[in-house]
Amino acid sequence: MDTLATELEETADAVEQLLDSLIVLPEGREARVVEAMRYSTFAGGKRLRPFLVIASADLFAVRREQSLRVAAAVEMVHTYSLVHDDLPCMDDDDLRRGKPSAHIQFDEATAVLAGDGLLTQAFEVLADEKTSHHAGIRTELVLSLARAAGSHGMVGGQMMDLLTEHIEVDVGEITRLQQLKTGALIAFACEAGAILGKADDHERHALHAFAHDLGLAFQITDDLLDAEGSAERLGKKVGKDKDRGKATYVSLLGLDGAHQQAKLLAEQAATHLAPFGPRAELLRDLAIFVINRGT
Repeated sequence: MDTLATELEETADAVEQLLDSLIVLPEGREARVVEAMRYSTFAGGKRLRPFLVIASADLFAVRREQSLRVAAAVEMVHTYSLVHDDLPCMDDDDLRRGKPSAHIQFDEATAVLAGDGLLTQAFEVLADEKTSHHAGIRTELVLSLARAAGSHGMVGGQMMDLLTEHIEVDVGEITRLQQLKTGALIAFACEAGAILGKADDHERHALHAFAHDLGLAFQITDDLLDAEGSAERLGKKVGKDKDRGKATYVSLLGLDGAHQQAKLLAEQAATHLAPFGPRAELLRDLAIFVINRGT
C-alpha cells in the first residue's frame, strides 16, 4: 500500500501540472469563467479516476504523455459533475472539499458555465492529435466518454437520483442508478487505457468487470462516509442523504451490511484482474484502498 500511496501522489501531481497548462486564464472578460474552472479543478481530491486511466494504460505500455492527457480529460468531466451536482437545483451543497462550492465562491450562473467549460474542454483534449496520432483511437475515446457522461451515463444517473428522493426503491434500482451516476465514468477511466493500448476483447472485458465492481464498492463507501463521517474530515456536509430522504446502500442494507458488501465487491473486483498477473498489482491495491479511504 505504500507503493500505491506514492503512485497516487505522483499521478495527482503530474495530472495537475498538465491541467494547469491546459486550463489557461485569458485576459478578456471571459477570464471569470476560466477562473471558476480553475478554482474547482484545483480544489483538491485524490484524483482516483485519473489514476485509473494511468494504471490501466500502463498495463499496455502506453506512453505517459498520452495517458496523462486522457487522465486530465477524465478529471475535467469529474470536476464538471461536482460543480453541477452542488448547484441549488441539484444537491444544493455549499461546501466541497472543505471550500465553498463554485456557486458560492462565484455565483450560480458562473458555476453552470464553469461546468460547461470543463465538460467541453475534455473532448477538445481527447480530440487533439497530441492524445494519439491514430484518428480511430481518438474517435473511440470521444465516443466512449460521451456515452459515459451523457443520458445513458452520468446525466441519466443524476436524473434518477433526483427522482428517487422520498420514494421507495430497492437495491437493484439503487445499483443501476449508481452504475450510471458514478460507475460509468469509472468504467471509462479503466477502459481508456485499453483503448489507447489497442487491447483485445478479453482484456477489455476484464477491465470493464473490474470497473463495475470497483464503482459499486466506491459508492457504497461514499454512502457509509455520509452516514458515519464528519464534515470536518470529509470537507463537505454529511447526513444529507438521510435529510433528503434518499435511499442509499446504507438505508437499505444497514451499516454492517453495507460494510460487508463493499468489502465483497472490492475483493471481487481484484479477481477480475487475473489476466494481467502481477502487472495489475496497483489496481488490486486500489480496490482495497477505495473501501478504506477516509475522504
